Amino acid sequence: MNANTLKWVFLFSLALLWGSSFILIKKGLVGLSPLQLTCLRVLITGIFLGLIGFKKIKQIWKWQWKWIAVSGFIGTMFPTLLFSYAETEIDSAIASILNSTVPLLALVTGILFFSNRFIKKQFIGVVIGLIGSVLLILAGASLNPNQNYWFAVLPVIASLMYAFNANIIKSYLEKISALGIATGSFLVLIPFALGTLAFTGFFNAEFLARDAVQTSLLYVTVLALFGTALAKIIFNRLIQLSNPVFSTSVTYLIPVVALFWGYLDGEEFNLFQLAAGGVILLGVYISNRKKKEKKAEALEEA
Repeated sequence: MNANTLKWVFLFSLALLWGSSFILIKKGLVGLSPLQLTCLRVLITGIFLGLIGFKKIKQIWKWQWKWIAVSGFIGTMFPTLLFSYAETEIDSAIASILNSTVPLLALVTGILFFSNRFIKKQFIGVVIGLIGSVLLILAGASLNPNQNYWFAVLPVIASLMYAFNANIIKSYLEKISALGIATGSFLVLIPFALGTLAFTGFFNAEFLARDAVQTSLLYVTVLALFGTALAKIIFNRLIQLSNPVFSTSVTYLIPVVALFWGYLDGEEFNLFQLAAGGVILLGVYISNRKKKEKKAEALEEA
């Protein structure tokens, strides 16, 4: 499978994995606090990645560890915590929609802080996708007028962190394997996760014996292994195969999957949201369509 085909396979795989993560967070919050859910997710993922990818961290140079640590915190720990807190007040599908701002933020941060080239077609596609996301938000707000939309700021902040993380990986960690980046960043986070869980009384036998907690543990385990560990490896590889704007455009597809799960869980859904999802897909297509002249340049370089 060539690189161009593979990156689309990765893109849709990530949409399925991350689109399902929001409903798993919602279910996990039934028995756990946002802080506990975040740290448990990090701990389970870190242990799993440590078992399968420990040898890969040999690829990380000493000077790169600071970027690995930064990637761990702004690419996983803090955004996960912000999304978890957001879902205590707003629907899981709405949280996933707000995550759609990542490609636009990745484009802007790439130009302002990482000397990335401005590409008009990417910008147009990103804006179209963002318009689709706004339409989805408006539809959700009209269906759920009692929700506290101040909490909607949290996913936007998290999305800004994701945008910086994508550019950091592309700029400083591109030569490291996707598994190596994921393993290294989570190994850095494990001590913080363990300490926080102990501080919140998570390891207390009486707490763990609660039925709600045990059910939440099941959801968080699935979330950690698939929505975090597997998804992180795929995402890191996708950035290396493409660019920050293409890789973060997965956030335009995530709401489609999240809305489906939300609908099955009783969250409101209408045809207007379906149409807005179509606008989002159009934005993905336009922002990632290759220019003919770009192909010619690639052939000349080869």
